[in-house]
Amino acid sequence: MTELEEQVANISVTEDDDFVDPWNVAGKSQTGIDYDKLIKRFGSQKIDDDLIDRFEKVTGQRAHHFLRRGIFFSHRDFHTVLNLHEAGKKFYLYTGRGPSSESMHIGHLIPFIFTKWLQDVFKVPLIIQLTDDEKVMWKDIKIEDARQMAFNNAKDIIAVGFDTSNTFIFNDLDFIGQCPAFYQNMLRVQKCVTFNQVKGIFGFGDSDVIGKITFPSIEAAPAFSTSLPFIFENKVVPCLIPCAIDQDPYFRMTRDVAARLKMPKPALLHASFLPALQGAQHKMSASDPNASIFLNDTPKQIKNKINKYAFSGGQATVEEHREKGGNTDVDISYKYLTFFLEDDERLAEIKKSYESGELLTGELKKLAIDTITPIIQDYQARRALVTDDVMKQFFAIRKIDV
Repeated sequence: MTELEEQVANISVTEDDDFVDPWNVAGKSQTGIDYDKLIKRFGSQKIDDDLIDRFEKVTGQRAHHFLRRGIFFSHRDFHTVLNLHEAGKKFYLYTGRGPSSESMHIGHLIPFIFTKWLQDVFKVPLIIQLTDDEKVMWKDIKIEDARQMAFNNAKDIIAVGFDTSNTFIFNDLDFIGQCPAFYQNMLRVQKCVTFNQVKGIFGFGDSDVIGKITFPSIEAAPAFSTSLPFIFENKVVPCLIPCAIDQDPYFRMTRDVAARLKMPKPALLHASFLPALQGAQHKMSASDPNASIFLNDTPKQIKNKINKYAFSGGQATVEEHREKGGNTDVDISYKYLTFFLEDDERLAEIKKSYESGELLTGELKKLAIDTITPIIQDYQARRALVTDDVMKQFFAIRKIDV
């Protein structure tokens, strides 16, 4: 039995389990997804203090607060990546986005902020795939509209701070026809995975269109350096994929295939989800404007959304709140601060103050607004500088620094 077959056999989901797949996320508890259960179900490893200590020792850098706070909480073979770095050997980063809206929301930023930080720490090249073809298959979207969303989202991603010297971005609908090696690796992956396996991994049914069945091979291909010969010159270079945990099924499949193609298995770092404004049971979604803070929202919109929609862990009255305190396990404003407030000591103070009843819900919401708004404003200033010409430089098929 292969690694993939073992994992598929071990995945048993009951009514009480959270539902997580690449297209839907739904938690059963107000506190959100039970990530420890998810680690067990997916067969990954927890990012523990020992791994964080080793990261800091190997890189000489303090761990990002996303690591320290368990926002990136799970991994596959990250020790292998640290071994490579320690030995002075190279790897590359690969991540992506399925464009589904004209503007991304702040939840979409999390993997890209962390990926940019990893790229700066390790000084490695980055490949970013925009799966506009996936959106055509899964949603009622025309090819032309999916392409345009990919280009808009590419500008959103570039504004995180990536550099053309070491970052290549592509959208599937335009790139695959220009790169025979990429398509050839897609076919190699497709030959290794049966219809039964893909049904077991992704839950495809008899009424799903055939494009869905073959799509996982497209997301797998960038994890192999030989798919991009104009960058890696057909050398075998290992890959690290920072992504949200819902994308893991694609890469469980990819890792199983890698062994059969005599390629290195991609390593992974898994992020938790930024919750929707209405509560931690759901991740922030671009399809619900009232559940999301978009990267093009104005300060007034951000303030109104948090004040009006952010689920509170506070009590029903001020008196009761002063007596019993608030619940940071379910409070969305506090959860957002764990993502976007970098100061660990200040975050601990806020937690203590809210849970003791000293800090009221309205005051906590104001702290979240005052933390998120300048981050979005700084981001928007960078985004305004990303022209079509800048975007085209990232999309150009070319050699980048490796």
